[in-house]
Amino acid sequence: MEFDGWLTIGTIGGVLVMLARSRVNADTALLGGLGVLILLGVVPAGQAFAGFGNEGLATVAVLFVVATGLRETGVSTVFVQRLLGQTTRVMPAQVRTMLPTGVLSAFLNNTPVVALLMPVIHDWARRNQVPASKLLIPLSYASILGGMCTLVGTSTNLIINGMILDAGMQSTSMFTITMLGLPCALLGLVYLTVVGRRLLPDRRSAASSLADAREYTLEMVVEPGGAVDGKTIEEAGLRRLEGAFLAEVSRNGDILTAVRRNQRLLGNDQLVFVGVVESMVDLNRFPGLQPATNQVFKLDSPRRDRVLVEAVVSNLCPLIGRSIRDGRFRSFYDAVVIGVSRNGERVESRIGDIVLQPGDTLLLEAHQSFMDSRRDSRDFYLVSRVDDLRPPRYEKRWVSVGILGLMVGTVAAGLLTMFQGALVAAMLMIATKCCSEAAARRSIDWRLLVAIGAALGLGKAMLVSGAAGAIADLIIGLAGSHPFWVLFAVYGVTMLFTELVTNNAAAVLVFPIAQASAAAMQVDPMPFYMVLMVAASASFITPIGYQTNLMVYGPGGYRFTDFTRIGLPLSLMIWVVATLLAPMIWPF
Repeated sequence: MEFDGWLTIGTIGGVLVMLARSRVNADTALLGGLGVLILLGVVPAGQAFAGFGNEGLATVAVLFVVATGLRETGVSTVFVQRLLGQTTRVMPAQVRTMLPTGVLSAFLNNTPVVALLMPVIHDWARRNQVPASKLLIPLSYASILGGMCTLVGTSTNLIINGMILDAGMQSTSMFTITMLGLPCALLGLVYLTVVGRRLLPDRRSAASSLADAREYTLEMVVEPGGAVDGKTIEEAGLRRLEGAFLAEVSRNGDILTAVRRNQRLLGNDQLVFVGVVESMVDLNRFPGLQPATNQVFKLDSPRRDRVLVEAVVSNLCPLIGRSIRDGRFRSFYDAVVIGVSRNGERVESRIGDIVLQPGDTLLLEAHQSFMDSRRDSRDFYLVSRVDDLRPPRYEKRWVSVGILGLMVGTVAAGLLTMFQGALVAAMLMIATKCCSEAAARRSIDWRLLVAIGAALGLGKAMLVSGAAGAIADLIIGLAGSHPFWVLFAVYGVTMLFTELVTNNAAAVLVFPIAQASAAAMQVDPMPFYMVLMVAASASFITPIGYQTNLMVYGPGGYRFTDFTRIGLPLSLMIWVVATLLAPMIWPF
C-alpha cells in the first residue's frame, strides 16, 4: 500500500476515534477528515464532493418531506393510537409498539418515523401508566429492523443502492433486500418480545414527572364522525389520562357527572376535563376532540398558526370583575380563554361564566404575535408560551396516505426510481397542503446530509488511495480462501464501524472493501452488498451507532449499558443469520 493509503487510513482512524469519544459531531468530524485528505492531495476535490450529488443522499432529503406530510396530517398519531389500544401490561404494549413501528419503517426512512412516533408512544405510555423505558428501546430497534426490509426503509439502503449504481451494476428494486431483511427482522422482534423485554430497565426520564400543580378546567366537544364518536370512554383512551380526568359529560343539556368507563360518547357531546397544563396541551391535540367554545374558531388566524399561552391576570386588567363572555375577552385581546386556574385549583364553572380576578392564570389560544404584543402589558403579570398548538390537518390524512401509496406503488412497479417517486411524493405533499413549505424546509436534517456526503467522500478516498484494496486483501488473508468467511468478516467489520460511528458512515467506508473483496475472489458481489445493507443498519449495541438510538436515549432515562445488555445478543444473532442466508439467496 502506498503512502496515500496510509494517510487515508490514519485520517479515517482519527475520525473514528473522535466520533467514538463523542468529542465532535458526526458531520463536523467527517467533513473535517475529508478536508484533510483534500488538502493532502489524496483525493481531488471534485471526486471528494461528488458524494453530495449521490442519488441516495438526495432521496433521503426528500423523504424527510414525505414523512413530515404524514406527521402534519395526523396519520402517524391515528395509526398508532388505533393499533396500540388500551393496556396496562408491558408485553402487549411492547408488541403493539413494535409492530406498527416496523411496518412504517419499512416504507419510510426510520429516523423520521421515530421522530414522529416517539412523542405519540411516550404520551400513550404515560396515559396507560406503562414505563416509557419499557417501550422506547423497542421503538428504536423495531424501526431499525423494519428499515432492513425494503430499499426505502433506511437511508443506509438508499446510499448503498446509489453506490451500486455508481459501480455500474443494475439498481436493486424496492423489495430486493426483503428476502434477507425480513427473516432478520422477524428474528429480532421475537427476541425483543421473549427475551429483550426482560432486560429492559424500569426507569423514568428526568422530565417525566409533572411538576406543574396548576389545575385547569378544559371543555372539549366530540367531533361528529371523528375518531372518538361512538366509542366508550375506555376505548377512546380518555379513562387513564396522566395529570387529568374527565369530570363530566354534557349531552343535549343533560349533565353526566358520575362518568363510567363504559359510557359511550356521541358526536357533539361536551366533555369537561380537569388537569394540569401538560394534559391540557395533550387534549388540544387529541384526535376526534375539538375546543367546545366557538370563540376559538372566530380568531382571525388559522389554528395552525397559533400557540398555547399562560397569562396571569394583573389587578390593572380592565376585565377584572367581569365574566369572560361579558368582557368580550376574544375581541379585546384576539385570544381565547380555554382554561382558568385560580390559586392553583380549577374554577368550577363554565369558561364563559368565570368572573376574572387578579392572580387568575389563564390558558389561552392565540396567534404567535400575542407573546410579543402582550409580554410587557400591564394587564398581565406574566405571559409565557406553553407549546405550539398546531393541531394535525386530519382532513388531509387520506390525501397524504394516498400520496404515500402512490410513491410505494410506482416505485415497486418499476415506473419510477426511488428518487423520482420520493420527489413526486414530496412535491404532492406541499402542493396539496399536507405540509407547508416552511415545515418541509424545517424537516430536512441538513447535518445528517452533510455527514452522509462527507462519508461518501471518505469512501472515495479509500478507493483512489488503494486503502480499500489493501484492507480487502488483509480480510481475505485472515478469513481464508472461502467466500463465506470473507463475507462473515465483512459483516463483522461493518458492525464494528456502525457501533463506533454511524450507519451511513460505516456503509460508505466498507462498501469499497466489500467491492474489492468480491472482485479479488471473482465472485458475485451481490451477497456482499446485501449483507452490507443489513450490517450497517443493525446497530443495537451502543446508543451512538444509530440516530434513532440516540433519540430515545434521554427520553427513556437509559444508561449506555442498557443498549449493550439488550443489543449485543441481538447483533450476534443477526450476524450469523444474515451471513448464512445471503449466499443461499444470491449464490457466490
